[in-house]
Amino acid sequence: MDSPTPFLALPSSSRSTPTGVDSPFPESITRRVHTVRGGGGVALRVHDAGDIHGPPLLFIHGFSQCHRAWRRQLHSALGLGFRLVALDLRGHGDSDKPRGAYGEGRLWADDIQAVITGLGLDNPLLVAWSYGGMVVCDYLRHHGEQHIAGVNFVSAMVKSGTEEAFGLLAPQMLSLIPGLFTPEEPLSHAALETFVSLLHHEEVSRETRRLVLAYTEGVPAHVREALGSRSVDNDDVLRRLSVPVLVSHGQEDRVVLPASGWHIASVVPHAQVSIFGGTGHSPFWEDARRFNRELAAFAARCW
Repeated sequence: MDSPTPFLALPSSSRSTPTGVDSPFPESITRRVHTVRGGGGVALRVHDAGDIHGPPLLFIHGFSQCHRAWRRQLHSALGLGFRLVALDLRGHGDSDKPRGAYGEGRLWADDIQAVITGLGLDNPLLVAWSYGGMVVCDYLRHHGEQHIAGVNFVSAMVKSGTEEAFGLLAPQMLSLIPGLFTPEEPLSHAALETFVSLLHHEEVSRETRRLVLAYTEGVPAHVREALGSRSVDNDDVLRRLSVPVLVSHGQEDRVVLPASGWHIASVVPHAQVSIFGGTGHSPFWEDARRFNRELAAFAARCW
């Protein structure tokens, strides 16, 4: 098996990288909000920014998060050259939160398919953070790769519920699992506060911390427990991938160990790997300029 390729310099493409991707948060980026019906009829809230005619990037957030996690991408100059789409996963954000609707991979897969078809996204590049890696693998298992341009796995999980999967989670994260899944509010609040503190290597502002905690706590305990109850191994799906793949991971990740990123790269030998030094579980937030620049360069390879 070939060794994974470090992310040093990506090959050039006929599609040029949009100018200004280093520039944060331009005020001129257009925003749109949609509701689409996903698997089983669940209503999904979808946020859509940037050039509606540009190549689409579909951002898929992680466990107990929402589309707001991507605000340093949605409000960035990436929107001058790309269409930027971020959904709230079922059970999260402003999407529906039904009980008993999280254990089947087909439901998650159909959610992503519904966003792609509902918004008319032509071969989107999927950008999957943390548990979003599981959701992308669900999509690939049930819908294949024929209608996507590539995948960027960001500090991503691709397996859960097995001894091997637990070995790819950081000890700090493992210690929180009982509190994250309990319906008892004092215990869950303490666990969620600690979880939020693990999302970044360096301490964030009080305002940012409050915002992240608010949408983290907005996910019901029954949803968090259901996500943690899945037992899935997606190596078979990853081995079949032929579209371009970029693995981005924070070296100091205290939620999903960098070993998870290297595992993905070992199973997908053509994957590019980018390790963010001095960065935790959220490289797209902690080093947004570099992340956006690398994402734009990777995207230029995908179409």
